[in-house]
Amino acid sequence: MTPRPTDVAFTASVKAAQARKGSRVIYEGMEMGRSLEDLAPFISAVRSFYLATASAEGQPYIQHRGGPPGFLHVIDDQTLAFADFKGNQQFISTGNLAENPRAYIFLMDYARRQRIKIWGTARVVEGDAALEQRLMPEGYRARPEQVILFEVAAWDSNCPQHIPQMFHADDVRKALEERDEKIAMLEAEVASLRRPE
Repeated sequence: MTPRPTDVAFTASVKAAQARKGSRVIYEGMEMGRSLEDLAPFISAVRSFYLATASAEGQPYIQHRGGPPGFLHVIDDQTLAFADFKGNQQFISTGNLAENPRAYIFLMDYARRQRIKIWGTARVVEGDAALEQRLMPEGYRARPEQVILFEVAAWDSNCPQHIPQMFHADDVRKALEERDEKIAMLEAEVASLRRPE
């Protein structure tokens, strides 16, 4: 079991702010420790997420990571991993992780209005072709540059309030194709019933 996210996120300063604003009583008895494997179905459907890192001086940085469903892998109860595809060559996340391993993953499912927050540490693995191949999505047109392993400290989910509902274009296309096939089938059935005997 991973630690409760309240143990990671709720510092003394956060607890003081909650007390001042009246929400501390809600969180005092909250037990949210759960297994990372509980997230596996959610993670297997993810097409993108945000990876947050910070420099040694604390300068924050957020980078989008995207790919086909399943490109973010649950390795075990404490570890996530993904092939880091060749991109814009700025290497800000890579440089930050070299001097400050603390990291954060933010996952959003707009269609289901769900979000998951994951705290932990991350490290870059370079030159491990076998691991890159293992994590590379089959048939995806991208070149892996390295692997990022993310050790989970805690995770939490948020309520759906204020999350706009949006759908991925591939899902909408598939739904419209299914609808059009059904309409064509029904139109053919109606036409056959209208034919004179």
